[in-house]
Amino acid sequence: MPHILQDATITELPNHYAGKVRDNYDLPDGRRIIVATDRISAFDIILACIPLKGQVLTQTARYQFEHTADICPNHVLSYPDPNVVIAQRLDILPVEIVVRGYLAGTTGTSILTMYNQGRRDMYGTTLPDGMRANQRLPTPLITPTTKAFDGGHDAPLSAADIIEQKLLTPEQWETLQQYALSLFARGQHMAAKQGLILADTKYEFGTDAAGRIILADEIHTPDSSRFWFADGFEQRYEAGEKPQSFDKDFIRSWITARCDPYTQPVPPIPAEIIAQTSEVYIEAYEMITGQIFIRPTDDERPLDRIRRNLAPYFAKA
Repeated sequence: MPHILQDATITELPNHYAGKVRDNYDLPDGRRIIVATDRISAFDIILACIPLKGQVLTQTARYQFEHTADICPNHVLSYPDPNVVIAQRLDILPVEIVVRGYLAGTTGTSILTMYNQGRRDMYGTTLPDGMRANQRLPTPLITPTTKAFDGGHDAPLSAADIIEQKLLTPEQWETLQQYALSLFARGQHMAAKQGLILADTKYEFGTDAAGRIILADEIHTPDSSRFWFADGFEQRYEAGEKPQSFDKDFIRSWITARCDPYTQPVPPIPAEIIAQTSEVYIEAYEMITGQIFIRPTDDERPLDRIRRNLAPYFAKA
């Protein structure tokens, strides 16, 4: 398929680190080059490459960063290419922040999973009995977890845990709460104007050399957030049906209908599913931002274009 960026290895740039979906380069002057590839990851593996996914996520995050910069500082310095952000290199804080507006989720740390297991006290708060899946919470809830490394699993944290384990200082935790709730409120407001519901989202923060807390990674994208279509949501909720969304459930559902991806090999994903997933990402960009997605108009390979746009950074490496 055209316009697929599977690998973003650029040998002229230093300190290359390839994550599941991004290739990163650390420059000597403290900046980081982050290239979003088209790799899609779920079930702890890379599933496939989705045409234009990296561009969609980079440009969606760009729109959101620009519309939330008045709330808190973010790591963005410039965008030399549709798939690339030049960012401040930060010391990432060891707590992952998820803000939830609804009783939803499928992971072991999600409030719906815990609620269905009979738990009511979680993340330092108590939820009432009698709630239903996908019900709106009385107020948005911050559900922090540890950041697992080397294949480990995230674990739920309360505010007391965070302070007692010295993961954050009390002042840092207070700032993170203020930033996260304000960002989520802005995100929900922006989503509502587009006919969407921002049900929950993940934020990642770090500190710069001066110790300031900076928003990193991405914000309010279809990969970091759960968006539902507002139209028809109430009817689906009352009927006990799953809300309509455009997150990775599309390709995940295809896979889980055919195997257990944690214990069995994932079958080859057909080209038509890959193409449909690409259109889902493009639709997500256009609905979240209210802007038309600019598709490539030539046959230049994405990596060739990225190399050309990053050439000014080669000499500085």
